[in-house]
Amino acid sequence: MDAPSKWSDHVSELSTPQQELLFGTSLSRRFSRLPLWLSHPGNIGAFYGFLISLALILPYSLKFDSFNEALSNWIFFSALFMAACLFLGFASLILVSFTKRMPIAPPRIILYPMPFIGLGLLGLDFADVLEISSSISMFVLLLPGPAYVHLSWAPRWRLLCMLDEGTNPFEGLKTLDEVEDNSADEMAGDDTELLEVVDAFESE
Repeated sequence: MDAPSKWSDHVSELSTPQQELLFGTSLSRRFSRLPLWLSHPGNIGAFYGFLISLALILPYSLKFDSFNEALSNWIFFSALFMAACLFLGFASLILVSFTKRMPIAPPRIILYPMPFIGLGLLGLDFADVLEISSSISMFVLLLPGPAYVHLSWAPRWRLLCMLDEGTNPFEGLKTLDEVEDNSADEMAGDDTELLEVVDAFESE
């Protein structure tokens, strides 16, 4: 755990809004405790592919009569899942390195149910209950992991690497508090009474 200790020395220099942006929610905070080489976006993506592969053991065992046939197909498709998520993780990191985009929260209400929906669609297809294209089921299964990596983790990993190198990733950027203050002043304009109300509210 030597890697996290390098950038953790610089965290105290950041403001509270910057720390919240850096670490995000509980899932990103858990990944941030890992060494940087292990928490690489490609590795996190491949880990998601591995978790999805574990969930596919039962559907594949029900689809094929022979155990060897089910196992070989499961291993093949699991390798494809992990390789696809690994590649997408690397692609997200490359895009983030060019755009310098800050992390944003993924739409949880949409992404979180998708693995269960995809698994259900795949089970219905394998059981011949409904005729559903496998590509649709696989897309629904795989989308949440790469989407989280692209929107949230890859930008955070880039910021952690900058901190690890001793560079403040927020240098030259306005803090959230400054943005809120400027927004309030712009909305109030020359209205002195409104400005007094804003100041009184901030003082409370």
